[in-house]
Amino acid sequence: MTTAREAMSPSPTIVPVETSVRDIARTLREEGIGAVVVCDGDRLQGLVTDRDVAVEVVAADRDASSTTAADLLSGRETVTIGADDDLEEAIRTMSDHAVRRLPVIDGDRVVGVLSQADLARHADDAQIASLVRSVSDAGDNSGQG
Repeated sequence: MTTAREAMSPSPTIVPVETSVRDIARTLREEGIGAVVVCDGDRLQGLVTDRDVAVEVVAADRDASSTTAADLLSGRETVTIGADDDLEEAIRTMSDHAVRRLPVIDGDRVVGVLSQADLARHADDAQIASLVRSVSDAGDNSGQG
């Protein structure tokens, strides 16, 4: 069976917790990505997505220059998948937590991000349809959009 490591997007963009949302938005635009991994030193804190920027900062009329990644992640659970876990486990985790992306960890290191798009290239159509339905039905209020 295919593992998260085989399906993930490797070398994720990692930013420190004190990074402003304005700088995160610029990074998302410049790199053409939908999420950045946030770490405090070597310790994973979570993901900040383009949806987080739009909903939690722009729509809430917060100042993107003074709002940080840490502000957005405060009180959130970070859901991850192990690099050697199979895709069925990844799909189950995404469905259970209604998230579209998972940081992939190997030991205590972030080695990639596994997204719905990555899964669409590697899992069967029925699994992907079920995942998309469960995440969409949940409204994806998890913050790992």
